[in-house]
Amino acid sequence: MALVSLPCMKTLPPPAAMYRALLDRDPASEGLFLVGVRTTGIYCRPTCPARKPRERNVVFFGSGEEARAAGFRACLKCHPESTGAPPPPAWVERLLRRVDEAGTERLTDGDLRALLVEPARARRWFRARYGLTFHAWHRSRRLGRALEALRGGAPPLGVAFAHGFESASGFHEAFTRVFGRTPGAARSGHPVLVERIDTPLGPMIAGARDEGVCLLEFADRRGLAGSLEALRRRGAALPVPGRNAHLELLARELAAYFEGRLRRFTVPLVAPGTPFQEAVWRMLRRVPYGRTMSYGALARALGRPGASRAVGRANGHNRIAILIPCHRIVEGNGSLRGYGGGLWRKQFLLELEGGKMVSLLIFPRRENEE
Repeated sequence: MALVSLPCMKTLPPPAAMYRALLDRDPASEGLFLVGVRTTGIYCRPTCPARKPRERNVVFFGSGEEARAAGFRACLKCHPESTGAPPPPAWVERLLRRVDEAGTERLTDGDLRALLVEPARARRWFRARYGLTFHAWHRSRRLGRALEALRGGAPPLGVAFAHGFESASGFHEAFTRVFGRTPGAARSGHPVLVERIDTPLGPMIAGARDEGVCLLEFADRRGLAGSLEALRRRGAALPVPGRNAHLELLARELAAYFEGRLRRFTVPLVAPGTPFQEAVWRMLRRVPYGRTMSYGALARALGRPGASRAVGRANGHNRIAILIPCHRIVEGNGSLRGYGGGLWRKQFLLELEGGKMVSLLIFPRRENEE
């Protein structure tokens, strides 16, 4: 087995994509880049509420240190000197504590106002972060608890009233709309608790069943909806907002990984697929931290020397990014190709794991291979 060192430079998303995210104040861009405004000498977060500058007047940075070294000073509105995505404001933390205390109780706009939270403000914040209004997000959480009660044998009518629904028909309609099946038919389903995890590469959507983590995708990946649908087909999985011990461990291990303190994840994984896909994903987990393998080498290691393209397709269907490290698979000449989260993220991950030089694993050819 030979080792070849390849240069790997830190990079940012494409400038056009960053400027588009700046104009949209896209929350998924938090932690990915900072923007300096030449006309004011100030650098900001991409979600800064200040008036957006023209494209010719902006310059993008990967960190506050780079921006300050270029002569820019931090914005006093969005405080870009704090790293990563900004923490939830105090009123959100207060609301989330009330949600946990409420259990199966339905919270009304009056309950929000009693917490000094304006309902319209909560609606905007939750829609920007989760793609759902607060009430829709909270309803999904209550439905997830309702599903657990149904799987435990509780009757649907009792579950409906116990989880804050005023009628059996309303519960039936809401449940079917969220899960795509009736309460009675969903008894055998396995809920996937889904949570957003902020990372230096932008927010990721993580999902876990009782057995382990089954989903980790970048929130802006186009294939995210398809991954959820594939989980639904293969494991009767029903996604609902929530958290369990696997997701808590995943969040801790991801933080340590991005800080350079973790090289091997211990959180259990659940990755159902075709026999070939599962074989590819198992092989991916054998590629060492800080190394890469070519598509052809991976196919040969599987005993399928002509299956490089099939290996690439299996990589593309991987639903657990980073932990099943499809980012470590490259072309035979070391060039980067085929990463659902974007090649700039793939390059970032390789740099994180290998520093300025990345080692490429090249498996020797067998005598009967072309």
